[in-house]
Amino acid sequence: MYKKYLFLSAVFAVTFLLFPLFMSSQPVTQPEAGLTGEPARQVAEHPVLDFNIPPLLMPYMETAPELRSRAAVMIDVETGTVIFAENPHMEIPPASLTKLMTMHLVKRAVADGHFSLDDVVPFGEESWAENQPPRSSLMFLGPGQVVTMREIMIGLAVPSGNDAAVAAAVHVSSTVEDFVHEMNLEAQRMGLSSTRFVEPSGVSPYNMTTAADFAAFSREYVRLHPQSLTDFHSIRNFAFPTASHMLPGYHPRVIVQNNNNTLLRLFPGTDGLKTGFIGASGFNIALTAERDHTRFVTVILGAPAVAGGARIREADGNDLFGWAFENFRTVRPFIENIEPVRLWKGSDDNARLVAAGSKSFTSPVSRSNSLWYYVELNGPLVAPVPAGYHAGYLVLIDSIGEVNRVPLVTAEAHDSGSAFRRFWHSIRLAFER
Repeated sequence: MYKKYLFLSAVFAVTFLLFPLFMSSQPVTQPEAGLTGEPARQVAEHPVLDFNIPPLLMPYMETAPELRSRAAVMIDVETGTVIFAENPHMEIPPASLTKLMTMHLVKRAVADGHFSLDDVVPFGEESWAENQPPRSSLMFLGPGQVVTMREIMIGLAVPSGNDAAVAAAVHVSSTVEDFVHEMNLEAQRMGLSSTRFVEPSGVSPYNMTTAADFAAFSREYVRLHPQSLTDFHSIRNFAFPTASHMLPGYHPRVIVQNNNNTLLRLFPGTDGLKTGFIGASGFNIALTAERDHTRFVTVILGAPAVAGGARIREADGNDLFGWAFENFRTVRPFIENIEPVRLWKGSDDNARLVAAGSKSFTSPVSRSNSLWYYVELNGPLVAPVPAGYHAGYLVLIDSIGEVNRVPLVTAEAHDSGSAFRRFWHSIRLAFER
């Protein structure tokens, strides 16, 4: 008993001597980079992928299919989790996948109020089919036609018209050169460091991308323009020009063209996006499909540029989708309120924490049917703290173990409490630790 009293006396004596230190304000710690702000907006501006496969998914990676294409990346659209990657940073011309960037800039111009999809697009001779490079895929634009931007977009998505790409570029930016400049600025803004464009259709071998870059871009395209999947990319065929497209005195030669994305009919749930081919790249495809509230995006580049290369591209896409939907799903936990945590040396007793980002995660199909959570703090939360201070993690678990953790930040700023409160909490913290 005597030793206990002696110990407590020593503690109080040391505390008294250190009292002036406890009275001084602690520096305000700034929020950790990447844990505050507007997560959805920042992801859209910088959709760079993390190729570190979560441990939860690792056991399933060995079952992934072997591909014959040179490069591929598959991601969960909602979470951004990489499900599959093969040569993700190999530079390969995107071919007509380029038209997705062209369509993205058209949609952006529409959103900015520059024109409507239902506006008639005036186009000159540079957009006529007969003036496109040899062996071009074409919408078959020509003189005497009346065409809306919506039809130009279908002409980009379904027959993959190089003429449609020129018409869209000139309508958005006045010249093809100015439009290409905008394409490269947008790629740079999005953080697509290996992607560059020299023209808007994909016919040039000097356009360049990687499976990583284009998968990141395709994810954002789907998130920003979901209606485009129905309006453009899932259309099976396109007849043009019809009588409704012709001025009086001009007679149409109607040409019906099918969408080259054969997985639209072969793999249920597929509703986009775009195919491409030039000799320098081989057969490329950007794909998306949704089943049971889970959506994946896949970019496959460089299927062999040989007879039957399109079927190899199709088989690779089919195998990847089949494997992904069999093994993985998007989980969206609903947690209405996180209990406030203890705040030390502050004017408030507790601090409210909020998730810094989405709680959704990619899970094996066999896991996460029943979830629990707990809050794991980085340490005692000591005032003063700013709003957005990284305080710890929301840890999600199932019956087997941890499945995900989400950074937690302070919802509001908290000032220091009174001198006595800081002194008293300093003593209590000494014993808490």
